[in-house]
Amino acid sequence: MKNPMASTARSSFSKVASRPQNLLAISRTNHSGTEWGTDRDTGEANGGPYKLEGLDRVVAILDLLGESDNSLSLAEICRQMSLRKSTAHRALMALERTGLIERAPAHRYRLGLKLYDMGNRAVEQIDLRARVHPYLRKLALRVGHTVHLGVLHKTRVVYIDKIEPINRHVCISSRTGTSNPVYSTSLGKAILAFLHPEEIARTVAAVSFVSYTPKTLTSPEELLSALARVRRRGFSVDDEEMELGTRCVGAPVFDEGKRAIAAVSVSGPASRLTAHCVPVIAEHLIRCCQEISSGFATQDAKLLIRSSAGR
Repeated sequence: MKNPMASTARSSFSKVASRPQNLLAISRTNHSGTEWGTDRDTGEANGGPYKLEGLDRVVAILDLLGESDNSLSLAEICRQMSLRKSTAHRALMALERTGLIERAPAHRYRLGLKLYDMGNRAVEQIDLRARVHPYLRKLALRVGHTVHLGVLHKTRVVYIDKIEPINRHVCISSRTGTSNPVYSTSLGKAILAFLHPEEIARTVAAVSFVSYTPKTLTSPEELLSALARVRRRGFSVDDEEMELGTRCVGAPVFDEGKRAIAAVSVSGPASRLTAHCVPVIAEHLIRCCQEISSGFATQDAKLLIRSSAGR
């Protein structure tokens, strides 16, 4: 009988498992005599200097479980991958501990629902970025500063898109895919300020405050006060709180249910993006975010974005 949980997770896992070659096939051919290669330091015997033996092994196990219609026992995994029992057991315990696989009845294993969540999150972020990108380009041209798109993940904001102005004077150090703390970024504060009060309280309680500059917020009270200002004004400001010499203005993006799912920010050197410029920048930014939010509302955004980066 087919395993519906494995099938569901497998479908989601396949969305982000676009590999140049099938690791399961590698695992089935690389075990004639020696387990996972002969050069454990560089891996050059089995795939070049960037091969990570342990990582390849666990990904191959996920691949195997994903291809199976039913849960698999330890013995079946060992047999199909030519692994020693102790080796396979260690990998399975690590995967189970992280929620990537689950223990099925009779000591069998299947893909975990965490993979389903991760797959959906990856697709959502890709779709969000594709939908918002044209708005970001237009905004960057209008204001002449760097524009970011970010989503909230626990107590950090993840940058999922970045547009540099054509005639940029200073390169902003942020990179797509990296993250920064919610309390020291305009993106983070713009999203957090408009979440449900219980979510705000839970997130603020989980923050470990670190002072990056003399202007960084360093307590829950300071952060809550800043969030109240964001709600009153409709936009947030990172006034050199993450990096001296850089000022950012952020505003939230809402889905059709009026939930803050992302934020857009304008960032630039404090010498050019002065305090006097902030209201004008904020006006352009808020208009951009309103246009994005309206687009989601008319295109049934719930089918596109079910949560904001891990919530």
